[in-house]
Order: sequence, then C-alpha cells, then structure tokens
Amino acid sequence: MKDKQARWLALYTLCLGNLMIVLDTNIVNVALPAIQGDLGFTPTALAWVVNAYMLTYGGFLLLGGRLGDLLGNRRVFQGAVVAFTLASVACGLAPSAGLLVAGRAVQGLGGAAVSAVALALIMGLFDDAAERAKAMAVYGFVMSGGGAIGVILGGVLTGFLTWHWVFLVNVPIGVTVWLLGSRILPHRPATATATRLDVVGAVLVTTALVLVVYGVVSTTLVYAAGGLAVLAVFVFWEARSDHPLVPLRMFRIRNLVVAQAVGSLWAGAMFATFFLTSLYLQQVLEYDALAVGLCFLPSSVVMAVFSLRWSDKLVIRFGPKPPLVAGLALVAVGLALLAGVPVDGGYVVDVLPAMLLTGVGAGVALNPVLIVAMSDVEPSEAGLASGLVNTSFSMGGALGLAVLASVATWRTDALSVTGADHAAALTGGFQIAFGIGAVFAVAAAVLGGVLLRTAPAVGAEPEIAPEAAAV
Repeated sequence: MKDKQARWLALYTLCLGNLMIVLDTNIVNVALPAIQGDLGFTPTALAWVVNAYMLTYGGFLLLGGRLGDLLGNRRVFQGAVVAFTLASVACGLAPSAGLLVAGRAVQGLGGAAVSAVALALIMGLFDDAAERAKAMAVYGFVMSGGGAIGVILGGVLTGFLTWHWVFLVNVPIGVTVWLLGSRILPHRPATATATRLDVVGAVLVTTALVLVVYGVVSTTLVYAAGGLAVLAVFVFWEARSDHPLVPLRMFRIRNLVVAQAVGSLWAGAMFATFFLTSLYLQQVLEYDALAVGLCFLPSSVVMAVFSLRWSDKLVIRFGPKPPLVAGLALVAVGLALLAGVPVDGGYVVDVLPAMLLTGVGAGVALNPVLIVAMSDVEPSEAGLASGLVNTSFSMGGALGLAVLASVATWRTDALSVTGADHAAALTGGFQIAFGIGAVFAVAAAVLGGVLLRTAPAVGAEPEIAPEAAAV
C-alpha cells in the first residue's frame, strides 16, 4: 500500500474509533425512557446511565493522554478500543440497572483513552500543512457531528429495534477499528522523555476531575469545590515533581491554553443544544424518538459538507482565526434563533433554520480550534496535549449542559408557579437556556479572535492528494 493511502486509511480508522466514543455521549439519551421501563430505574437512578460514563470519561482523559506518551499512543489506543467494545457488550446484555451503570463506567474509561490519544496519532501522521488541514477537517467533523449523529442513530435503533442496540452497535465498529488499527497504525516508540508515571499526580488529577464532574452532573457544589481543592494540591505537587504528569510549562503555551478556553465554551453551547433541542421536540412538539433522530439529519449533513469539503480550504486560504470566529458567530446566531422558539412552533419554520446555522458554524469552527491547539506542542507531549484538549471539551460540555439545564429547570418552575401551562413553562425554560448558550458561543468567538496567535495564511488553496479528496 502506498504511503499516502496508508496514512489516510489510518486517519479513517482513528476517526471511526473516535466516532464510536463521541456517539456514545448522545446515542443513549433518546433510549433512556425505554431503558427505565425495562430495567426498573428510578428517575433519580436513571441519570447514572449518563453520569457514570461522564465521570470516568472526564476523569481519565489526562491520564490516558500521558499514558500514550509513556507507553506509545498506538498501544494505548488499541487496548482502549478492546476495553470499550467489551464494556459495550456488557451494557447491551445487562440484566439489571446496577450492571448497566457499571458497564457504562468501564465504557468511559476506554473512551477516555481512545479520545486522548487519537488526536496525537493523527498529528503524527501528517506533516504537510495541506494534508494536515484536510485530516483535521475529517477529525473535526467526527468531534462536532458525532453528537448529532448519535441522536439520529439512537432514535432509529430505539424506534426499529430495542434499547440494547444503542450499545451493541459498538461491537462491530470496535472489532473493525481494532483489526484495521493492528494492520495500519504505525508502530512508533513512546515519545515522552520521562520513563515513569507520576502516580501521585495521576491519582490527584483523576480524583479532582471525577469530583468536579460529579459535582457538575449532580449539581452538588460541595463535590465541585472539593475537586477544585484537590486540583490545587495537584498543581502544587506537579510544580515540585521530578517527573510531572502535566508539566506546568504546558500552560505557558498560549495557543493551547486559549484553544482550551474556546473549546470549553463551544462544547458547553453545543452539548446543551443537542440535549435541549431533543427535549423541546419531544416534550413540547411531542415528537417520538425516531422523529427526533430524523430531525437532526439535515444539520448533520450540512455539518459534514462544511467540515469535510470547506473547512480545510478556508483554513489554508485565510488562516485558522477567521473561519474559527465566523463559525462560532454562526453558532451564536443559530442559538439566538432557538431562543425564540414558540410553544406552538413547527420544526421546519422554528427549529430547522437554527439547526442548519449551528451545523454550518460547527463544521467550520472546530477544525481551526484543533489545529491551533496542537500547533506549538512538542511531539514528545502530543498525547498529553491531546488529553488536555479533550478534557477541556469534556469538562466544558458537562459544565455547560449542567448550567443550561439547571437554568431551564429554574425558569420552567418559575413560570409554572405563575400559572403557565406545562408546555409554555417548558418552552420558557428552553428559551432562556438557548439564549445563554448563544452568549457562550459569542464569548468563544471573542476569545479566539482576540487572543489566538496564528501564522499568516498561505493565501492559496492547496492541491489535495486524490486519496484525501475522495472523502
């Protein structure tokens, strides 16, 4: 196989593996009512089908990235795919609520490691600027479009089959990724200069992230505060460690830090958009699971077109910053439109235009965020940087979803007290949440536009290799 063909097949393998992980953050949401009825979850316990995954996923991203640097990114990726696939089998066949939650926690562990090293592996595959921009466009679509695809697939599988298949669908994907990865992914030695793992640092940062995520998803401030306190101890330890898990000099890399802030705000807005739009369609417009899934199809197609066909061209022509700012601005406009959805609204008039705008914006914006984040990172710390980027997205998404969902609930309860009917109260809650999400997107655009430092644009469109063009 030619070198270019091998590189692109390796990219598609990595993206397929990461898509499996991204899908799992949203594919379960549509199936939750069916899972509750079948396994007898209480309303409070049902949240743990999502929370168990988010806890371990968010908590182990940094550790997964550092293990990639120490043990080799390929080895960690392949092992994590096996863990995630086996956990998916356990979830799909779970006979009880407890076993399903345990399986979801293991899925989060495997998913964290896959996500943490995939970006580092992709950056190592492509040295040419044009090829790398195209590759990052494909990866960016997986990151941004995977959530919407998850809603679609969850609706289809739950509507035509059973909830078990939202987990079992991962099995053929995981097996395919492992087999392809075994043959295609390059064998490269570990790149980290340190030869041992900072065990104390790993325990501290993982504990801190788990506590923060738990505090966010359970809206329990004491756990979030405890997590931040442990995080402060982690920083103190890392400053004095001979082999730090996260060298503090990483936070002097301006573009990496700014990209993390931009990614956190963007993820907070987009995660909440998927979740709240699904609820509006189901609870206010009374769509079933299959219809909700199909409603996300147009925006997913638009996102794919702009991610795969236009994003890389815009980056090469103008540099990363202009498409990043423009894309986030479109996301903000889309969310502002959703902030006006009426109680008696219709999908075509009131929802679809906003979803198309957010689809275009997400398709354009994520690729430059990822390129800028990794642009100044040394190869020996690419896995760690990838883990940092993914942690910022995960934590931003969890925090944004928790904040916007809490605001929506508060507004709904306030309107109900005043005598508003249930649908009107729900709509009022969704409106204010979408409005705050628009503010998140605007803040991300401003941060990126003002603080990111980027190299000048090439000024001409690259000549893309045939293998890359055939996406």
